[in-house]
Amino acid sequence: MFAEDKLKVLASASMFADMASNIGGDRIELKTIVPIGADPHLHETTPIDAIKVSEADVILVNGLTFEGWITELIDNAGSSADVILITEGVTPISSTVYKNASDPHAWMAADHGVIYAKNIFDALSKNDPANEAYYEKNYLRYKKELEDLDTYIKLAIESIPRDQRVLITSHDAFSYFGNRYGLRLEAIMGISTEADAQTSDIVRVTEVIRKYNVPAVFIESTINPKLIKRMAEDNNVAIGGELYADSLGPKGSEGETYYKMLKHNADVIVSALKDKNMSQTTHDDADKGNPLWSYLAIIGILAAGFIIVLLKINS
Repeated sequence: MFAEDKLKVLASASMFADMASNIGGDRIELKTIVPIGADPHLHETTPIDAIKVSEADVILVNGLTFEGWITELIDNAGSSADVILITEGVTPISSTVYKNASDPHAWMAADHGVIYAKNIFDALSKNDPANEAYYEKNYLRYKKELEDLDTYIKLAIESIPRDQRVLITSHDAFSYFGNRYGLRLEAIMGISTEADAQTSDIVRVTEVIRKYNVPAVFIESTINPKLIKRMAEDNNVAIGGELYADSLGPKGSEGETYYKMLKHNADVIVSALKDKNMSQTTHDDADKGNPLWSYLAIIGILAAGFIIVLLKINS
């Protein structure tokens, strides 16, 4: 599956594969475990994954509970690869819900992307010292691009009036982004998409929308948008656009690279939150009624679907 004459690099998710591609270029053979558009939180390993792991020289792992399945996969595959924790040096955000757990979405801030890139550069140079100069040249170029992007996002977010800097998403993947660039974050679900939305979360987010007169909420590319769309309808606010968090977008999309996904996210957020007069979403009278019961029904449907999947897996 891998070429024989190049350093074999395996990334757990598409964002990290793109970082490695920018640094390793044509001197590495690069593969990814979780395909683009899929949710790494919910990934179910396959025999093909085990083959990739067994053949890799270097495996790039985010850690911080992002790939809860990967340690077992590596152990079962009998891998002798150099497993690299690419969040080394990042100060993690501690979970407010689970003890000794951290938010894994550190790549969502461009300054952390620089740390990821340095760790990847070090890993490639360590395992392929003959090409270190090539990797270093690419790393320094890429580092500058990410530093410039970090500045761009800062200035873009600062253009939003301060009392309108409230970002509402499906799951809590934007805390590092918010901390770095000055946004208040509110999400219906927690840091992992494995967690179900609770009625208390819906009430909390609804109160924030009304208190701050939030003009728009945002869907995410890897998450079923039904619940966040319902929240937009019941609160008569717009869908600000689609954001990328746990996966890159498909080739040709505005989120096809790590650089592009962060820039796209910033541009979409700024465009939606700066405009208090965004076109409002509308809904038929048949949808009106008690919003809480609507949310509970949606949560029930999603939960039932999840249980059915589990039963099929275990049967």
